[in-house]
Amino acid sequence: MPSKSSMEELFLPSTPGKFKDKSHHRQPHRSTSTLFLWALFLIALTAAYLSFQSFVDSGSKYFRIHWDNHVRSSAQIRRSNGFSVLVTGAAGFVGSHVSLALKKRGDGVVGLDNFNNYYDPALKKSRRDLLTAHGVFIVEGDINDAKLLAKLFDLVQFSHVMHLAAQAGVRYAMENPHSYIHSNIAGLVTLLEASKSANPQPSVVWASSSSVYGLNEKSPFSESDRTDKPASLYAATKKAGEEITHTYNHIYGLSITGLRFFTVYGPWGRPDMAYFSFTRNILQGKPITVYRGKNHADLARDFTYIDDIVKGCIGSLDSAKKSTGSGGKKRGPAQFRIFNLGNTSPVTVPMMVGILEKQLKVKAKKNLVDMPGNGDVPFTHANISYARTEFGYNPTTDLQTGLKKFVKWYLSYYGYNHAKSV
Repeated sequence: MPSKSSMEELFLPSTPGKFKDKSHHRQPHRSTSTLFLWALFLIALTAAYLSFQSFVDSGSKYFRIHWDNHVRSSAQIRRSNGFSVLVTGAAGFVGSHVSLALKKRGDGVVGLDNFNNYYDPALKKSRRDLLTAHGVFIVEGDINDAKLLAKLFDLVQFSHVMHLAAQAGVRYAMENPHSYIHSNIAGLVTLLEASKSANPQPSVVWASSSSVYGLNEKSPFSESDRTDKPASLYAATKKAGEEITHTYNHIYGLSITGLRFFTVYGPWGRPDMAYFSFTRNILQGKPITVYRGKNHADLARDFTYIDDIVKGCIGSLDSAKKSTGSGGKKRGPAQFRIFNLGNTSPVTVPMMVGILEKQLKVKAKKNLVDMPGNGDVPFTHANISYARTEFGYNPTTDLQTGLKKFVKWYLSYYGYNHAKSV
């Protein structure tokens, strides 16, 4: 607030001059009036601010309560001996399918996803809309947000965590390596910290990758094979994750199951995957790039349909034993497992392209290129006997059937008419 003398100076003329006594004696009256008006203005301004702040606080409190209720409602269990599961990466490809399957059988499900732009966020938001329609609430946030995780564990006593959030993609690691450290290592540690500090501790099932087998040439890949020669940064972060989870299992008694996924495909899939981008380019009349290995050998992948992966995820949850720690203190040895989830029937990439051509009724324009040194491996092939023994894992969808379902979804979702597109 300006002082009285400064207020008087404010109303004095800028050019010095003489004043009549009459004018000079009226000046204090004018200054007092001005001060009074300023005081009224400041009082009104303060009252308006306090009123607005009260409105904001009330609104924030309302939305906090509303948000809390959404989380609790989504986590509500609706079947006997059901689970309450926190699914990270719930708006992702595998995460959305697993969340929906759990919810449909009566488990409580709360999703967490940061909706990043690694690929079109619109697809993630469409998956979220689908889950919302089935009563699954997805919290928008990052797994590195320790306060958010603490809040979720405070609101809900999760019996299980299905950790599927990760920075995916082998080739993208060459463009943005730090995103893999942030999500796949730092994010995993943040989640494990929240899990081991929870009371009771949840059982944790998380997505590793078949990429950990790296340059392994033994086929099929078994869980007991060496995984110390990763061919990409993505693979290295997943291998690091397996070692980190073992540490938390050993020190804190967390029950942990790692799942090595083999080339998952199907409806609502990831646009960066070959089968997805091939479909788009074939429909648009654009050429596709088909990589070849050494001596022009065809690359092969153990393509695994999403429904079979979901069965493996749920089987892992159902067979997971309880953690043995409490509030960060271990009380005894805890379960630690790693499973391959594949289809056991590798198919070459050219054969996959041929199936797509048949389903789309369009001939692909192919550019055959030798595989660059970007971290890709020449083949993958899963040995799934361990998962079959432990919880009856049995994939049933072959690539032709699975791609037929994918193409049907793709044409429905994007509204393509291939005859017009080409």
